[in-house]
Amino acid sequence: MPTVTALILAAGFGSRFGSDKRIARLPDDRTLLRASLDRARAVFGDVHVVLRPEDDPAALGLPAGCPVIRCAEAVQGMGHSLAAGVGALSTGPADAIAVLLGDMPWIAEASLRALVEQAGAGHIVFPLYQGQRGHPVLFGRVFWPELQALVGDEGARAVLQAHCAAWVSVEVDDPGVLRDVDMPAALTRRSSSLQGESRG
Repeated sequence: MPTVTALILAAGFGSRFGSDKRIARLPDDRTLLRASLDRARAVFGDVHVVLRPEDDPAALGLPAGCPVIRCAEAVQGMGHSLAAGVGALSTGPADAIAVLLGDMPWIAEASLRALVEQAGAGHIVFPLYQGQRGHPVLFGRVFWPELQALVGDEGARAVLQAHCAAWVSVEVDDPGVLRDVDMPAALTRRSSSLQGESRG
């Protein structure tokens, strides 16, 4: 099985939500960010969270000892957060880095495991649900130098588009790979389902 490190991007400002959505509470009293972390930890043995310099991990609901990477340029966009995260992990032994978002806790564990099975140093792996590309995206270490050079708010789109030949798409029956939380209504629509899954 390929070795994959998970990187959760949680240094954004989510202005559309109206407040800091990372601390929005689910019915089981976990924060949105904690729920996203817990889902990742169920599959990945090594999970790191990218935060802003001023963030208090405990206030965001993260457990003590959770590996945190600080992005000094977080205000400038997701590209900077991704570059900081990959840069901090670049000396590790992993074959790939799974890039997850901190507001997507509804991805099925089975989907994450299916993606890991396809990971490799020269692969870019992502899920497809009903023809739509979702999250997370797993980047093999061949592409890490390009990720470390990212700036602005485009994220990894340019790297994806430049390496179509390396794509490995994984069909999943999982709408969770598309569902993030931009607005409070998105949280209430899915919170009851997530609570049931956490009890299982």
